[in-house]
Amino acid sequence: MDHSHAGHAGKVTWRMAASATLHCLTGCAIGEVLGMVIGTALGWSNAPVVVLSVVLAFVSGYALTLVGLRKAGVDWRKAVRLALAADTLSILVMEIVDNGVMVVVPGAMDAGLASALFWGALAFSLLVAFLVTTPINRWIIGKGKGHAVVHAYHH
Repeated sequence: MDHSHAGHAGKVTWRMAASATLHCLTGCAIGEVLGMVIGTALGWSNAPVVVLSVVLAFVSGYALTLVGLRKAGVDWRKAVRLALAADTLSILVMEIVDNGVMVVVPGAMDAGLASALFWGALAFSLLVAFLVTTPINRWIIGKGKGHAVVHAYHH
């Protein structure tokens, strides 16, 4: 089965890129929000909250891809390799952007879980991460990498 998607290099649409980014954002957001909620609830300082959020975002992002690949009948070893190849750059960019936004929004990291500032900044950070990561995913898919690697298994 050819997974290179080289034939799609000139045909990658913004819709394809947005779909791949939304998939990645879903996985990342689960871990990101969980990390922010846990760290904030425990009263941790910004650095450990960000580290926890990033770790959980990678875990949940990869897990979401692994579930789809395993449902498609891909064995564990290959599924892990595909998930790492498909999602690493996208998750990395998304995490840099959304955590960066959270840190630079005045008071967002210290606002507390009952604060509209915390939740508004978190939602805004995920939106900005989506907007920054979508063109990167479009370029990556056009090169036959990233989400293009697992695309054949989604059908």
